[in-house]
Amino acid sequence: MYGKINQEIIKELVAISGENNVLSCQDEVCGYAYDEYVSQLAGCSPEVVVRPGSTGEVSAILKLAAEHRIPVTPRGGGTGLAGGCVPVHGGIVLSMQRMNRFLELDRKNQLAVVEAGITLGEFIQAVEREGFYFPPHPGDEGAMFGGMIATNAGGSRAVKYGSIRNYIRGLEVVLADGRVIHPGGKLIKNSTGYNLVNLFIGSEGTLGIITRAIVQVMSRPTFLRTMVIPFNSIEQAIDNVPLIFEKGIVPMAVEFVGLDVISLSERHLNLSWPSHQGEVHLMVIVDSPSEDDLGRLTDQIADVVLENGAIDVFVADTPAKQAEVLKIRSEIYEAIKKETVDILDICVPRSEIPGHVRKIQEVARKYDLWLPVFGHAGDGNVHSHLMKARYENGQMVPLNLEEIKDRLEAARQELFRDAGLRGGVISGEHGIGLYKKKYLPLSLEPAQIELMKRIKQALDPLHILNPGKIFD
Repeated sequence: MYGKINQEIIKELVAISGENNVLSCQDEVCGYAYDEYVSQLAGCSPEVVVRPGSTGEVSAILKLAAEHRIPVTPRGGGTGLAGGCVPVHGGIVLSMQRMNRFLELDRKNQLAVVEAGITLGEFIQAVEREGFYFPPHPGDEGAMFGGMIATNAGGSRAVKYGSIRNYIRGLEVVLADGRVIHPGGKLIKNSTGYNLVNLFIGSEGTLGIITRAIVQVMSRPTFLRTMVIPFNSIEQAIDNVPLIFEKGIVPMAVEFVGLDVISLSERHLNLSWPSHQGEVHLMVIVDSPSEDDLGRLTDQIADVVLENGAIDVFVADTPAKQAEVLKIRSEIYEAIKKETVDILDICVPRSEIPGHVRKIQEVARKYDLWLPVFGHAGDGNVHSHLMKARYENGQMVPLNLEEIKDRLEAARQELFRDAGLRGGVISGEHGIGLYKKKYLPLSLEPAQIELMKRIKQALDPLHILNPGKIFD
């Protein structure tokens, strides 16, 4: 079906991007067969890795690939959790790491223009130096913008500020045949034909290669406050989330997290969480341009939760305290990664979180598994973890994966089906990639999947762009 890389093609790639930016030795390319998916299931090694330095180079590479029907797998920071940047048919891995320039900050329109290879961390530093703010934060600041756009990345702040999609005004995209298009622009309104910007957002590199983006930034919030609220049960914690919103309060973030994984993250970092009471904690972040208003919001939230089962309310009101709390929360994954088999990325309507969490607990008991769950309670994104360990006396006790893998798969499928029954989906922010594609029919109607395949066929008739992702 696909052509193979030969020495003539490698010579042409070298002519396009330079000898130092074309890798073909097995030792050099084998690391590109993985992303951050915890089970490290590889697709296959690419035959060659190319690191283009411009849109023109990307265009030339895709023209060459189309001519020889060579599959092309785009790769950003390799921080994904669904195998989206992992090659399935060898071919070319297109690493965007050299296209990492911050091209423009348009103060009048509050817009930044960046290349796809700039990392989230680099972007945040650049805009904050100029007094601006970028709300979406999917967690790993090594993620590159092209990958974040390709998966419509979200993070904890999506409850108030939305996901990446809400901040992309325009794109530069190289199509499968090498043509370059520029949908969108520095516009607030645009009713001129189909919205092609949104077509490419979340398409996981299967429709075109994003090389540049026009990104909305905001004035930085003046005041922030982080609250940690312990409860005796996960049901109590989750049931309080809609009560906060019913008061007309929209926090920047509302996270729920169990004390088991908090303790593991504390130990991993040698840091201290504000409280060890209860079983499950809410972490609520509020922001405001006024310190008085921030105090009012904090007091209102405290009144709501203390009337509805909260054990206490702890406020991290200095930057240092807030940073420590956020560090512990953000490093939970690293603390438990060694014994994690899969991270589910289910998203349900916010009102369905209590029911879905109860289902997770039911499934854990049914299959005798430890399924720690935490996530973005404010936007319905629930990250339950399939573990090859038990949690006993504050420690992870490893189990034999071969002995429990069938139970883990049964648990995964039950939770995916439960999400669908609640009007949810199997992925809220990680994408489908390679590893979730077989479960796609649990979230989407056959007609929707067929329509997606027709769009793919129209834009990539040779199926050379990130083949084997989302669907076959």
